[in-house]
Amino acid sequence: MKIIIIRHADPDYETDTLTRTGIKEAEALIPRMEKIHGDYYYVSPLGRARQTAEIALSKTDIKPIVLDFLREFPARIEHKRDPETGTHCWDWLPLDWAEDPKFYDTETAFDHPVMQAGDVKGCYEKVIEGFDQLLIEHGYRKKGKLFEVLYSNHKTIVLFCHFGVECVFLSYLLNISPMPLWHGFVAPPASVTTIYTEEREQGIASFRVQSFGDISHLYAKDMEPSFAARFCECYEDESRH
Repeated sequence: MKIIIIRHADPDYETDTLTRTGIKEAEALIPRMEKIHGDYYYVSPLGRARQTAEIALSKTDIKPIVLDFLREFPARIEHKRDPETGTHCWDWLPLDWAEDPKFYDTETAFDHPVMQAGDVKGCYEKVIEGFDQLLIEHGYRKKGKLFEVLYSNHKTIVLFCHFGVECVFLSYLLNISPMPLWHGFVAPPASVTTIYTEEREQGIASFRVQSFGDISHLYAKDMEPSFAARFCECYEDESRH
């Protein structure tokens, strides 16, 4: 089985729609969607993801199924440096988490008091409950660190969603804490991540990422990726801190 995760194009978060740039990015996905030949399509209920899917699939008659667990990962936390402002758990300053070994362990990543106060573990488990059910419907059930093969298949499922929840899916498939994924990887707007199953032993499957955050379709249209999901390259830069 192949899983393709597509992050929504450049967003206007205030209106939950795409910017003009985002619309062009979604249009750049059109020829790529025609080549993917997916078997099942699913989309987040949020406007920016649905608009991306609508544009990207506009040359087809495909109507993706809306799944609530594909919405952006909802857990909110309060940083100790700015306790008055709630923020997302994938947006910590490096010094607030990178030196704590607990954040790198899947068993302890949510033990920090800030994570507990935001019920990040509860949110994670709720998302995974929905993701688990989708995987079971398509032939694979988590058993320990690996997956039991309910039925082998070469189907392709396509998910239009968001960066934060994409990292949650990858952390679950690969048995990795979401923290280094949230903070060490960037899936630019309108990017494509491709994941395959591997069944090297009968009845047992694991997942392998072939590509993460691919934007070759943007370069094919002579477009630079949007800056969303990134921060300033140098501290002196005027870009996002």
